[in-house]
Amino acid sequence: MHKQSRRLILFLAPILRPKETFIKSNNSYNTGMSRIDNEKFYTAAIKKHGENSKGVHWNSVHSQVTRFKVLLSHIEDDDFSLVDAGCGFGDLYFYLQEKEVRFSSYKGLDLCASMVEIAKEKTDQEIMQSDICKDVLPEADYYICSGAMNILTRFDTYLFIRNCYEASRKGFVFNLLLGEDDSLVYNHFFPKDLEDLFEDLGAVVSISKGYLAHDFTAFLKKP
Repeated sequence: MHKQSRRLILFLAPILRPKETFIKSNNSYNTGMSRIDNEKFYTAAIKKHGENSKGVHWNSVHSQVTRFKVLLSHIEDDDFSLVDAGCGFGDLYFYLQEKEVRFSSYKGLDLCASMVEIAKEKTDQEIMQSDICKDVLPEADYYICSGAMNILTRFDTYLFIRNCYEASRKGFVFNLLLGEDDSLVYNHFFPKDLEDLFEDLGAVVSISKGYLAHDFTAFLKKP
């Protein structure tokens, strides 16, 4: 695809959402926000593994906590408000408390209804069911996302990033799987694949790699 065509897609992303985004899976085609059914994907993991890191499809507590550490290393403020985009069970909230990170408010957003109910009960914080690619989002100093884009289509990944960045006052920090986009389930990128989007947003970009195999973190700071 030519650069001009890619930039047109990125420009239209917040305005137009295709009626059908086709991803081939198991000899059929899915439409919508994820490559596979989001609710079934996570509900099955919860039933199998329970309310822990594997229940949100992380390999281990170590990999989950490592990602949290890298995400937060990009935020130098004290006493900031944040939205946890794709909050799962609210594990980031407990990590913030454990590390005594000073924050003024925490809100969690998740598409999966069962996740929302569990996170509400566990954290006693404001947790809302939300489709981040469609819904009006609450403002916060920072948006943080760990893993919630891992089964999105590429088009919806652009929407997700744009919407979170625009809802933030200071910036959006997130991680993605690193590599060729050749999986029917998981969403992989190289940082260079997102350069046009970052340029279009006018963000000041910082990239972290090397902390885990097949993973990278991007911080989009408001100029």
